[in-house]
Amino acid sequence: MMHILVTNDDGVNAPGLLALAQEVRKLDARVTVLAPDHNWSAAGHVKTMHRPLRVSETTLQDGSLAFKSDGAPSDCVALAMMGVLPQKFDLVVSGINPNANIGQDLTYSGTVTAAMEAAIWGIPGIAVSLNAPEHYTGPMDFAPAARITHRILTALLEKGLDNKKPPIININVPYLPEDKIKGIHITRQGLRIYRDELVKRLDPRGRPYYWIGGEAPTGKNEDGTDFGALTQGYISITPLQLDLTDYPALEQMGELNLNLSDI
Repeated sequence: MMHILVTNDDGVNAPGLLALAQEVRKLDARVTVLAPDHNWSAAGHVKTMHRPLRVSETTLQDGSLAFKSDGAPSDCVALAMMGVLPQKFDLVVSGINPNANIGQDLTYSGTVTAAMEAAIWGIPGIAVSLNAPEHYTGPMDFAPAARITHRILTALLEKGLDNKKPPIININVPYLPEDKIKGIHITRQGLRIYRDELVKRLDPRGRPYYWIGGEAPTGKNEDGTDFGALTQGYISITPLQLDLTDYPALEQMGELNLNLSDI
């Protein structure tokens, strides 16, 4: 029987994790949850090497057993792969993140980098995010995104996932009622537009400290991209890879015939 690891970057008590775990359990598979004990949003691809990591049992809100760690999302995946949980895993599913992970977000996202960590260990990794408005404070309904993820996973598993080159799949779901979602687009990574601002303040002793503030990011609305699909009301599924090489630039750099003596 397939064994699936469910994790996230919002912490083991996040409602998106619970909704995802409940839907993944409906597959013909064994499911284990190992997630951070606190929020690691925007932590990126972390490998904790300079302090010990701890793993302990916990209980999700539905009463089911889970495990938590004081490490990052990618640490959680690595710990599971290295044997903290003795059973072998076949697939990692990470999420559901409350906000979209698109464009350059992928380099920051703990949700996505948990899926990348799975690929490093030789198994497929799937990241799932919901495109809720930034700074949304009301109750959030993760159920439609969780059900959609179940259907996508079912289709992927029926087709078969290639473990020779383990896929990394980034799924983003519009924050719409399920019957209002127009369909699925297979997309490329788009362009995120950030409007970060530096906020400087003084502590009670007059020493400066800083916040990274600014308006919520937007994106470039192009057909065929993750941002474009979400903007138009479609689910975005983007296949990713760990190879960051810019191959056209590789050829151009080769044509320079650089020699150390010439520099």
